Amino acid sequence: MNKDVWVFIEQRNGKPADVSFELLSKGRKLAENLHGELKAVVIGSNVKSLAEETFRFGASEALVIDHPALEHFRTIPYSRVLIELVESHKPRIVLFGASVIGRDLAPRVASHTKSGLTADCTDLQISTVKYLKKDYEDLLLQIRPAFGGNIIATIITPEVEVQMATVREGVMRLEPLPQAVKGKITNIPYLQNEFDEVIKIIEQHRQENKVNLKGASIIVSGGYGMGSKANFKLIHDLASLIGGEVAGSRAAVDAGFVTADRQVGQTGVTVRPKLYIACGISGAIQHRAGMKESNKIIAINTDPDAPIFGIAHYGVVGDAAQIIPMFINVFKQKLR
Repeated sequence: MNKDVWVFIEQRNGKPADVSFELLSKGRKLAENLHGELKAVVIGSNVKSLAEETFRFGASEALVIDHPALEHFRTIPYSRVLIELVESHKPRIVLFGASVIGRDLAPRVASHTKSGLTADCTDLQISTVKYLKKDYEDLLLQIRPAFGGNIIATIITPEVEVQMATVREGVMRLEPLPQAVKGKITNIPYLQNEFDEVIKIIEQHRQENKVNLKGASIIVSGGYGMGSKANFKLIHDLASLIGGEVAGSRAAVDAGFVTADRQVGQTGVTVRPKLYIACGISGAIQHRAGMKESNKIIAINTDPDAPIFGIAHYGVVGDAAQIIPMFINVFKQKLR
C-alpha cells in the first residue's frame, strides 16, 4: 500500500495560501509516522517557484501541473486533474485547506475516488485501530469537535485506500525547515478536456482581508459576557492602548458586538499570540480550540467555574466592564 502524504497547494495569482504550508508542516510528521513520503500537488500557471518553495517545508517531491488554462481556480479542470492523479497514484493521505477552494475541491475528489473525507479537522494523527474486531494499521485519526462542540470526535475511514481531510488556516503550526530538502519536481502534462471550458472566468473582484488576527502578537477578545455593544467598546480601548488587535467569540459576533472577520474559535480564526486577554468569554470548547495555544492567557469572567480559567495563566473573577477600566488606568499610569 502506498504510504505517501499529499498536500494540495492552494494559490491565487501565484501567491500560496498559508494553510498549504501549515499542512506541509503537519504532513511531514504524518509521513514520518507512516514511513512514507511527503508530496506537494501544485496546479496553476508559472508555478515552478511555488513548487520549489514546498521543499522548504519538507516535501520530497512536487507534482506540478502547469498550464495557462489553469492560472485561475476553476472547479471542473482542477478537480479532474486531481482525481486523475489520486486514481493513478493512490496516496494514503491527501490534505486540503478548509478554504473556499479547498471546501469546493476536496468533496468532489473524495466522492469521485470513493475516499474518506473529514472536514474542519483540528488535529491529525496516525495510529493502528481495532474496529469491529479487526486491526487496521496506520489509519489517519481525523479529530474535530462535533455536536456543536460538546464532544471531540475522532473519525476514521478504515475501509478506504485513500484518506482525506480539510483543515482550517492556523490550526496547524507553520514550521519551515532550517534548510530546504533536495526535492524533485515532476511535471505532469495537462491534457485539456472539452468540459474544462464549460465555465469561464469573465472577471474577478477580490478584496484582501484588512484584519490580520493570525499575525497579531497581542489580542484582546470579548464575549457575550461584555453585556452590550457599548461595553464592548472597552475591548477596543484596551487593545488600542496596548497595541493589540480586537477579537470576539462567536456569541459576541452573533450578538452584533463585533464583526465576523474578528471571530476566534472553531468556526472563526485560530490564533497563537504572545498575549491573549479573554474578557467575558466563558471558554466553550469551540472558542478554546481557536486560542488555547496562546503564549500567555489572561481571563476575566464573573463565573469562577468558567472553562476559560482551566487554560488561563492568569484569571480575574469579576465583571469585565469594571475590570477593564482598571487595566486601562494602570497601563496609562505606567506609560506616563
